[in-house]
Parts: sequence; structure tokens; C-alpha cells
Amino acid sequence: MTPPGGRRLLLVHAHPDDESIGTGATMAKCAARGTHVALVTCTLGELGEIIPPGLAHLAADRDDRLGQYRIGELDAACAALGVTDHRFLGGPGRWRDSGMMGTPGNDDLRCFWRADVDAAATELAAVIHEVRPQVMVSYDAEGGYGHPDHIQAHRVAWRAFQLSAGGPVPVAKFYAAASAGSAQVTTEIDGTEYLPAKLAAMRAHATQIIVEGHHFALSDRVRREVTRHECYTLLAGGPGGDAQAREQDLFAGIA
Repeated sequence: MTPPGGRRLLLVHAHPDDESIGTGATMAKCAARGTHVALVTCTLGELGEIIPPGLAHLAADRDDRLGQYRIGELDAACAALGVTDHRFLGGPGRWRDSGMMGTPGNDDLRCFWRADVDAAATELAAVIHEVRPQVMVSYDAEGGYGHPDHIQAHRVAWRAFQLSAGGPVPVAKFYAAASAGSAQVTTEIDGTEYLPAKLAAMRAHATQIIVEGHHFALSDRVRREVTRHECYTLLAGGPGGDAQAREQDLFAGIA
């Protein structure tokens, strides 16, 4: 049970590794400063493309060996970030990775893309009731880059956020993770001090990410810089004020 009082943050991500790539520095910073950080992951990432040849035997099959392996990767990543409260929506494997938009995985009746939004949101609402976060983080309505599980994670998180409005401790603010160049960025977290933790968490997801120095690549082998300043868009809640001034704290304006 989450102790009363203090800052409480709940993040809702689609697959293992999403938390580290997009929000890892924020999670590590918040955890190090005493915030209770809870992570809900919606699938096991069973359809992820495996990078290391030595792990190719984990490729998607009826046993979903990759998904089971990625549970361990997520455990290691959360340990690197200092996060001890991490869980899978509805329990491990309740909903399956849907794959990229337009692929056969979208048609699997077990996939998250086909989940009943209200049913999934009810599962998440139970977590909200337990954790009582003041702040939630997920994706925008487009899921960031259009992945069906990211879109569905937004729908489910948003519905659960709405349900929390009638609870004893409503969630005060709802954010979507955003890219730094987005015109919609309202909040920018300086995670420079926590870059080593973020890099360690990303390295833990060895099936999905190659980390070299301060750069990383996914299965497309495109080299990208690891983000130390993580950006967000405030979708609901929070004070008004100067729209040109970016927040530097997800809890800004919360007493």
C-alpha cells in the first residue's frame, strides 16, 4: 500500500522499454527526490523486434517467450531508475502486444488494441485508487507516433483519469509525453543528473535497444541521441498562466 502524503506519480506506458526511452530521466529524478513513482505497462511487448542474434530464439510464438523475457528486462530497468512500484495492466499478459498499425497482430483478439476501453480503464482505476497519484503521464491521442498500443494506452489512461474525478482523491494533472521539438510542449524536465540511470535502464532492454555512449538505436539501426531533457504536454489540470513559460516540474501548481 502506498503511504499517505507526499508526491505520487503514475505513468502508463504501452510496452517495456517505452518508460526508459521517453520518461526514464524523469522517473529517476522523481524517485531520487522522494516521489512515489508507479509504472503501469499495458502489454509484455511480445511482438517487439529482437536485435541481438543471440536472443533470436525468443521470437514471437505461441508461448510468447519474448514477452516473458521482457518482464525481466523491465524489472532491471526499473531497478536502475529507482522505481519499485511497477505492474502490468490487469496482470502480466492480460493484453497482448498489437504490433505496428496495419499488421496481423492488430487482429488478434487478445491484443491491447482490441481491448474494451472501459474494462481496461476499470483495471487502471483500481491502481489509481491505490496509488492516489496527483499526476498521471501517458501519451497523446495519436499515441506519439501512431502505434496502436500507444493510442489505446492514451484512451485507457484518459478514461481512468476521468473516472478518478469522482473518487476521494482526483488526479490533478494529466500529461502526454512529447518530443522536444513539439509546439505543444508545456513542461520540460531537466534530467541531466539522471542520464546515467536512464542509460542503464535503456541498456537493460537489450532485446530492443542498442546503447553506445550517449546514443541509442532501435531495430531500425538509426542512431539517436539519448534525451536528457524530457518534454511533456499538459492535457488536463494545472494552473493557468503564461503559455510561453514551460513548467520545470510535473507537480507545478499542486499544493
